[in-house]
Amino acid sequence: MTVRIEERAADVALLDRTATVDQAGERRLIEWIRAHVPSSSESILVGVGDDAAVLRPERNALQIVTMDALVEGVHFDRRFTWPADIGHKALAINLSDVAAMGAAPRNAFLSLLLPPHMTCGDFEDLVGSFLAAAAREHVGVAGGNISRSPGPLVADVTVIGQARPRRLLTRGGARAGDELYVTGSIGSAAAGLEWLRAYGRPVDVEDALIVAGEMSGPLRRFLRPDARVRLGSLIGRNRAASACVDLSDGLGDAVRQLASASGVGVVLDAGALPIEPAVRTWFERHGRDPVAAASAGGEDYELLVAVPPRARPRLEAVGKLARGVALTRIGVVTREPQLVMRCEDRDGSIAQGFAHF
Repeated sequence: MTVRIEERAADVALLDRTATVDQAGERRLIEWIRAHVPSSSESILVGVGDDAAVLRPERNALQIVTMDALVEGVHFDRRFTWPADIGHKALAINLSDVAAMGAAPRNAFLSLLLPPHMTCGDFEDLVGSFLAAAAREHVGVAGGNISRSPGPLVADVTVIGQARPRRLLTRGGARAGDELYVTGSIGSAAAGLEWLRAYGRPVDVEDALIVAGEMSGPLRRFLRPDARVRLGSLIGRNRAASACVDLSDGLGDAVRQLASASGVGVVLDAGALPIEPAVRTWFERHGRDPVAAASAGGEDYELLVAVPPRARPRLEAVGKLARGVALTRIGVVTREPQLVMRCEDRDGSIAQGFAHF
């Protein structure tokens, strides 16, 4: 998949897309990035190309800093993942962390560890997709690094966000009696990944409907996740929640993280979990319990939000500004340190979620 981005000037140095990054050299790659990073950003005084970035923080705002990496062979397989998908996701997973803090992202840094045999075309597509995603979310790209990798391709990203005092959300604020809501739907990315592995080769996002049919939605959710940036910022700004965590490693992991940090328990209603029909059918067709599979699957990058009863009207007001993103009540926070999935026929445990080790 090729990402086309507009040239800033006629004399911008072009890369030979068939050449390798080793042949192009570090200086040429950095020159290409500098030529394609937007020059206008009020918060960036000194950006790409100097020894370090110089940022102007917003007055009376807290700074939120997060970093995450995508590692070839761990987070993606280049046999069926386009470089443009890697670039998009590298930023999205970090934006999701900022959104979970109720903050607005402002600046990003991209560090790449590149195998010498990687083509300049793949480099352009990865970085171009990253820059396009940053532009859509009004995030300034302030710098980064390029280095040779003797092994896998690695895209390491740092994002800096801002939030006003008393608007910040953490995992540790939930209290007994709070209601739990989740944005969007769960399990879609996990089902999309399973479909892609079975298909065995890359799919352009634009062709997802033609190639994947009813699984096109889950496939898109895996390839190009939408971080809930606007919704997270609105929830924090309107003080509509007591705690929040993103679903990078699945609903089960998010519930455990929130319960542990807050010193509470959680009871979820299995029947209330927002699972898309195509996802439910996919798991059932492969002999899986849809609730367990969707709860354990990661990479949805939705938000799990704890809402005090008194703040419910604020959340409803935020929901009206959510631009079609659903907010679904799925459970309640309890005083007893229990983690229960309540089903029609029996109660059970909540799925574990993904862990690296």
